[in-house]
Parts: sequence; structure tokens; C-alpha cells
Amino acid sequence: MIPKKYSNFVYILIMGFGMSLLMTLIITFINTGYDNDYFKRFLKAWSVGLPIAIIVSLVVGPIAKKFVDNISN
Repeated sequence: MIPKKYSNFVYILIMGFGMSLLMTLIITFINTGYDNDYFKRFLKAWSVGLPIAIIVSLVVGPIAKKFVDNISN
């Protein structure tokens, strides 16, 4: 089990991983289509997108949580 104090961090990592994976798969397909080099292009794009998604999630996640906590009952 993961200690409770790390649960938000792990959640952000999983969300950044999943979102960047799906978005890169779809955007690569839309922009370039599917052929023999599709997965090579996808992995190249994802190798750039994944670290960016994780960093952005780590920065924006806590801000978004505070905002939601402030506007919710």
C-alpha cells in the first residue's frame, strides 16, 4: 500500500501518464495517419509529452484542487 501522504502525488502521476498516453496516440493518428512508422512517431512524441504532462500536472493539480475546494460546499 501507498502511504496516504503520497496518494495525491501518485494520483497526479497516473493521470499525467494516462492522459499523455491517450492524447499522444490520438493526436499522432489525426496528424499523420496510421502506417508502418506510426508507433515510432508516437513514441517519439510521447517521450516529449510525458515529462511535460507530469510537470504540468504537478503544478496545476494542487491549484485546481484548491480552486474546487473553494467553490464547493
